[in-house]
Amino acid sequence: MGVSASKEPSIHQLRLFLTLSEELHFGRAAARLFITQPALSQQIRELEKRLGVRVVERTSRTLTLTEAGQVLLPEARAAVAAVDRLRRVADAQLRQVSGRLVVGTMGAEASMAHTRAVLSLLQDRHPETTVRLVNLAFGDHLAALAQQEADVVFVRPPVTDDIELHHLATEPRVACLSAGHPLAILPRLTLAQLSGVPVVDMPEQVPRLWWDFWAVDPRPDGSPVRYGPVVTDMESLLHTVAAGEAMCFLPKAAREYFPRAGIRYIDVVDLTPSTSALAWLRRRRSESTIRAIRHAAQEATTRGYSEAI
Repeated sequence: MGVSASKEPSIHQLRLFLTLSEELHFGRAAARLFITQPALSQQIRELEKRLGVRVVERTSRTLTLTEAGQVLLPEARAAVAAVDRLRRVADAQLRQVSGRLVVGTMGAEASMAHTRAVLSLLQDRHPETTVRLVNLAFGDHLAALAQQEADVVFVRPPVTDDIELHHLATEPRVACLSAGHPLAILPRLTLAQLSGVPVVDMPEQVPRLWWDFWAVDPRPDGSPVRYGPVVTDMESLLHTVAAGEAMCFLPKAAREYFPRAGIRYIDVVDLTPSTSALAWLRRRRSESTIRAIRHAAQEATTRGYSEAI
């Protein structure tokens, strides 16, 4: 196959190639991409023309990557990832210049007094700033910062070292158990009593140090936690607990914000409390919109949240 010196592969073509490499089937890949199979085939042929090598081997029944395709696959992934990161950074810069701020929250954090107080003060002090709230799943709440899909996030620490925090509030954690669990009849519990009860698990993209804290793993006696099903958001977590498949620990405010039939929230006498914080990437702390909400958080903390709202 001759090399085309005048044209380079497009990022769109590389994305199509990545999807095809996962499916190894033109029909399934086209369905995932919401394009027709002939259009996908044409784009892959054009990609091969631009690269000068065949990347897939077609037969009447099978589709495989050629040796060149296998070698080029990680390079294609890296190129697409680099462009995606370029787009995210550009979007973040656009938000900074235009005075827009994307604020991430998880669970009921958007309803908390400290969150409302910070956002209220931000709008009072900087009425020109446009704030967009986004609700994040468990697997997204820290990744959204790293990928600059959110500028700041109201979180429940711990967090990774590349993230800075402003502490907002502290509250106890409670055990969240199925109402049918034998321990659910007790007025309070100890961690020792919960030993061996499986705990819901998190998707693999969630930093382990975060979920180790929330699962209390290991327990004070050094024993490891036994994990149950993986959950992705608050609703799937509550459904799993209510079904008796696993338990979890949540902030005490869950009693008010997430009352559910089939679930009991029980105080745990020897469980350390949780904290709420405003989080941002350390390297972005001086950006104007992030600096503005940091100062609002500091002022709200000083004034007290009921007064600041």
